[in-house]
Amino acid sequence: MIRRFGETPQSGRTYTRRVGVYALLPRGRSLLLTCQTEPGPDLQLPGGGIDPGESPITALHREVFEETGWSIASPRRVGAFRRFTYMPEYDLWAEKLCHIYRARPIRRLGPPSEPFHEAIWMDTADAAQMLGNGGDRHFAALHEQQLQ
Repeated sequence: MIRRFGETPQSGRTYTRRVGVYALLPRGRSLLLTCQTEPGPDLQLPGGGIDPGESPITALHREVFEETGWSIASPRRVGAFRRFTYMPEYDLWAEKLCHIYRARPIRRLGPPSEPFHEAIWMDTADAAQMLGNGGDRHFAALHEQQLQ
């Protein structure tokens, strides 16, 4: 079974499953993150949903570029988690199935193309405390433990 983080699903509420890919992007002791400023500030691992017909790796490259402006290389899956949440940008209650990868950030190609996103470098230990959801914090903490 895939570990769940966050809120317990509400009885009687219908959730739509949303499969997505997210990246730990280390450089030294820092991680490249994205801050989504709307609808409210939320610090996140870069990533998002897999489009119909899209492979997970293709989606990972696309989402990281859209949210950070960076290209990546050598993605490797490190785990997964799920969470139940409301997604205001889609007016949707979702069961998010989040596949986590570790990849190398290669080069900044420009600013994020996704509206309301900013690329941020942060110390891994700080990210493990400040990321906006428990699953992201968990995987950042596991990455930080490997640095010690």
